[in-house]
Amino acid sequence: MRTQRQVVDYSLQKRAVLRELLASRVGTYDVCDASPYLKNAARFHGEPTEQRCPICRSENLIHVHYIYGDELKQSAGQARSRAELSMLAMTLREFQVFVVEVCPGCDWNHLVEQFLLGRDGLAGGADDLAEQGDAVADATPRRRREARR
Repeated sequence: MRTQRQVVDYSLQKRAVLRELLASRVGTYDVCDASPYLKNAARFHGEPTEQRCPICRSENLIHVHYIYGDELKQSAGQARSRAELSMLAMTLREFQVFVVEVCPGCDWNHLVEQFLLGRDGLAGGADDLAEQGDAVADATPRRRREARR
């Protein structure tokens, strides 16, 4: 996405959790604990991936994108599709996206990454253009007054 910035990748943390599981320091029930809300969000708003689940290896993982931000008001905390994220990024100044991977088979879930989206990430965005337009509009009456003198 064009305005994506401040990306935090959680792949090292995921590898640590899987290493703990392989060493039997953590049980399968501790890491395969997706809530019913997360599973429903994966079913209705998630995006299938080509990655196999690291636990059961029988299902492909699904990515769910959750959004948070001050401008979202009641929409904060909702799952959205990637297409909806692109539209929101052009209309809102800034919001945060959390990507969670979910396995529909064994309920594995893990935070994959987080990042910011929004118009504030565009260089020369709509707000900058509006400010430039205001500056030109303010300068125009002065030129007219100077030309009359």
